[in-house]
Amino acid sequence: MAISANTLFLLSLACSTTIHICNAQINITFTAVLIFGDSTMDTGNNNYVNTLFKGNHTPYGQDFPGKVPTGRFSDGKLVPDMVASLLKIKETVPPFLDPNIPDNELKTGVTFASAASGYDDLTTILSRAIPVSKQPEMFKKYIERLKGVVGEQEAMRIVNGALVVVSSGTNDFCFNFYDVPSRRFEFSSNGYQDFLLKKVEDFLKKLYDLGGRTMVIAGLPPMGCLPIQMTTRFELPGIFRVCLEDQNSDAQSYNSKLEKLLPQIQNSLPGSKILYGDIYTPLDDMINNPEKYGFVETKRGCCGTGLFESALLCNSLTPVCENASQYVFWDSIHPTEAAYRVLVKYLEKDLLTKIHNSVGENN
Repeated sequence: MAISANTLFLLSLACSTTIHICNAQINITFTAVLIFGDSTMDTGNNNYVNTLFKGNHTPYGQDFPGKVPTGRFSDGKLVPDMVASLLKIKETVPPFLDPNIPDNELKTGVTFASAASGYDDLTTILSRAIPVSKQPEMFKKYIERLKGVVGEQEAMRIVNGALVVVSSGTNDFCFNFYDVPSRRFEFSSNGYQDFLLKKVEDFLKKLYDLGGRTMVIAGLPPMGCLPIQMTTRFELPGIFRVCLEDQNSDAQSYNSKLEKLLPQIQNSLPGSKILYGDIYTPLDDMINNPEKYGFVETKRGCCGTGLFESALLCNSLTPVCENASQYVFWDSIHPTEAAYRVLVKYLEKDLLTKIHNSVGENN
């Protein structure tokens, strides 16, 4: 899943707006949004990839404008769409692989994310998705195409001034360490975390070399609370459903390391701003205190039984719940639009605070 959603520089920063925080003025504008990662960030790239992991069929998209299944793994919009809207850049973010994407859309950003991908290339061997390590190649093609539309100087101004959002890692743990434990033969949990963090560092340096300057990197969600993970663990998953604390502990450990690593990476890349996006805290709170947000179901998805359905198993023949906005999860892996909106609201405040603090440090 990878909530690893995003996830996620969620700023309520209007494209040319002055933000007032603690009596300080912060002028922040972004030219575009550039998105990388997994299914929480993929608005339709997998529609054009030879993979079974697609969300371009009903009931996906039932709450999206026009009730269209676009390839987004949810009932409605994803974090990239909400980020772009908050920044007043555009209302939805198109997938780069869409052959019909207008030149005008390129100027304000796209997503390169691919559902069922991860930082670890092993994750995509079975899924045949586009691994995160290959997404910079798509980014490079995007830049060349953008240069053809607006010229080299303007293209690099757009890229340098864009907000880059990255969310991945959940599939790596779920596919390679928990459910199909191939990496457990090589690594302890801590060892695999460090392995992935080296991948993150290499990936961010690639984005920087191509022109990315302001980046938000999402941590992991409470993986042990994903409906599919509870289902795979328990013998009676329809009756006994509690979050898996060992997997949640792994996520917290990884997140702590990531949060400490990102400033080090930033210091090694002149002119960069690299921030940590905490998605664990808001999702954990939604799951444990659902009444605060109007949720009534946190352990099952809205699609089907909510225990295992996702992608092809969540289809036009699968019944869905009456009100997806009362569910944290849309299918057994991915959040609902309602949950994503809560996530965005949290990140908006969290990241604005970090920006304010960083401005204060630089003054």
